[in-house]
Amino acid sequence: MRRRQFLQNIGATALGFSFLQSSKAGQLSANAAAIGRVVVVGGGMAGTTVAKFLRLWGGTGVDVTLVEPNSTYYSNIFSNMVLTGERTLSQLAFNYSTLNSKYGVKVQNHSVNSIDPVGKKVTLSNGGILPYDRLVLAPGIDFEPLPSLSGTTANQAKIVHAWKAGTQTTSLQNQIKAMTSKDTFILTIPPAPYRCPPGPYERACVVADYLKRTKGGGKVVILDANAGILAEPQNFTTAFNITHKGIITYVPNAPIASINADTMMVKTSGGVSYTGKVINAIPTHKAGNLITQSGIGLANGLNGKWAGVNVLSYESTNPDLAGIHVIGDSSSTTQPKAGHIANAEAKVCADAIIQIFKGGVINQSPITNSSCFTPITKTTASWLSVVYRYDPATGKMAPTGNGVTESNGATSENYEDMLKWFNNLMADTFS
Repeated sequence: MRRRQFLQNIGATALGFSFLQSSKAGQLSANAAAIGRVVVVGGGMAGTTVAKFLRLWGGTGVDVTLVEPNSTYYSNIFSNMVLTGERTLSQLAFNYSTLNSKYGVKVQNHSVNSIDPVGKKVTLSNGGILPYDRLVLAPGIDFEPLPSLSGTTANQAKIVHAWKAGTQTTSLQNQIKAMTSKDTFILTIPPAPYRCPPGPYERACVVADYLKRTKGGGKVVILDANAGILAEPQNFTTAFNITHKGIITYVPNAPIASINADTMMVKTSGGVSYTGKVINAIPTHKAGNLITQSGIGLANGLNGKWAGVNVLSYESTNPDLAGIHVIGDSSSTTQPKAGHIANAEAKVCADAIIQIFKGGVINQSPITNSSCFTPITKTTASWLSVVYRYDPATGKMAPTGNGVTESNGATSENYEDMLKWFNNLMADTFS
């Protein structure tokens, strides 16, 4: 895929796919009659997008309430660049004011206590009750405990994942700043599926680049629980073996058996031990706790840790949960868990709900696109892209064409495109 075609693909996603039946240009349309109430839980890339487009495409007749305990969202995209000082957390901060003022989405800064799928109501932490006709859940990810983590409480607190942008990002940034040219940064990658497939490899690259530029050297050891590089294998192999040669050591098939925070030692299941100044351990992922702990049968997907969904509408495949949809990282689909495609899934879901409210027919051939850029150094980046189309034979989203395509190396031109891509995606979601 040429760069021009790639940019056309991601542009189509940012603007909203033309195949969506409810899509309409211009401002929020006005409907005199109410057609449905939607409660959206989770204000990340998926939840915010679906709330916005339910109103934008459905008009004022669709009553939308977003439930999100935090008033500020910190983008996970670009958060690796905070670790090396190329971005600040404040530059990755977004809020829900436009969602309310421009699109009329009601925002409740509370958490969810319980869901009643029979009575169709959500009870909030403040005691409030929200009735719904359709419920959309987008709680993102949570983590399994790290295996055999030992050491003092204070030392264990230093072992962070920083896989949710926020205080842990700052903690890891400070630990990296304190490194010297003789120190080692150990990064552990969990088994798939996990949020942002290229993300850990990207993190290794930007940390290696930072150590080389500011410390005169250092070591980065990647302990990957998977059999090989899961995203952009050509670009990352080049980055590890050429761009960051002598700094990055990549070890596949290396799931973690234990971590000692006192000695800063990581032992793999193969019995090999590694010692570092900084240990960045990314735990095994699971769907957000609302999915796995709700007690209503949402976690019926892969390994009982994710939500099974019908990708035509993202409605739960549990027949007892009619009217409940799950989008973004918490859902169990053939698509990756990442911000760009979460935005696309949200639009498919929004369109389907509007069609249901109007008595129409849900689109039977949805298309989504997963694209992202990856900084390799302070001034260069690479990219990957894959378009998915619904396959009626399997009931799943299937890659089209040759599947995942990656750029021909990392360039400064890609880096500039990356900045534009991020701005467009976040504007499409939050503005």
